[in-house]
Amino acid sequence: MNSRDEALRLYRKLLLARLSEEKIRELYPSNEIKSPVHLGIGGEAIPVGVCHCLPENSKYFGTYRNHTLYLTLTGDTDGFFAELYGRASGAGGGKAGSMHLMAPDRGLMATSAVVATTIPVAVGAAMAARYRGSDDWVAVFFGDGAMEEGVFWESLNFACLHKLRILFVCEDNGLAIHSHDTTRRGFRSIPESVGGFRCHVLSGDGSRLSTVVEKTREAVTRMKKDSQPAFLHLTYFRFLEHVGPKEDFAAGYRPAPTEAERGGRDPVAIFEGELKSLKCSRPEMDAIRSELAKQVDASSRKAQAAPSPSPPDLLTDVFS
Repeated sequence: MNSRDEALRLYRKLLLARLSEEKIRELYPSNEIKSPVHLGIGGEAIPVGVCHCLPENSKYFGTYRNHTLYLTLTGDTDGFFAELYGRASGAGGGKAGSMHLMAPDRGLMATSAVVATTIPVAVGAAMAARYRGSDDWVAVFFGDGAMEEGVFWESLNFACLHKLRILFVCEDNGLAIHSHDTTRRGFRSIPESVGGFRCHVLSGDGSRLSTVVEKTREAVTRMKKDSQPAFLHLTYFRFLEHVGPKEDFAAGYRPAPTEAERGGRDPVAIFEGELKSLKCSRPEMDAIRSELAKQVDASSRKAQAAPSPSPPDLLTDVFS
């Protein structure tokens, strides 16, 4: 971090994402949230850190595990919760749901429930920027499972061949639903496999926000110096089930972490420790938490009281 103030700005975004998803966990059993939810608790530092380091005119593409990406770029908890409840005031008019959040005016161009599908679209945006001669940057987020789709390799190859200004961000939790990476991959490692392409490859612990910021800044510096795409491989621990608000360690496909292991993998706990080293006090952090918790609670209540879309709304925003 360059300063204490910068660290606190990052903390607010990190904590907003965490508190929003904790609120979803609290509300989901009521069956009023009309959308499946793929919660990203454990991986919040990756979107927060990457978005912090790219220019304001950047364009972003993501996956169905997109809540932190949306909230980081917009801070819009009102539109976020309204969309989860399927309300007309939602970010997508109540028709996009959790898995297709977008905010083009803030740079979030698309997220999708289908694995790897936004990767070629992001490459297209980077190619369009090259064609127009603009200085736009593009970042695309995807899970490690997307690298088992052919379109990932085709997109990476095209981007490297044409020296596009695009940052590929692999959010690697080592799982594709319940399948571990060793049961899915015929290649030895992600960085080694991508390293054969003409791109800048960096790896780090995505649970540590300071590491994400450091690696992203290094990627940006390399891309400015040598015009090739960059690939960020960031690992993290998925605390909850693939889809839904619960833990699923009892399913037996992975062991439950100890309390010590939880603390060492929790982006919020890790960053709070770093904030203390920057002379940020516990009361100061608690005040931020209280403020954001009130914001999240107010937005969720507003969403519950908001009207649903009207029948004619079914015929709007339809392009095919």
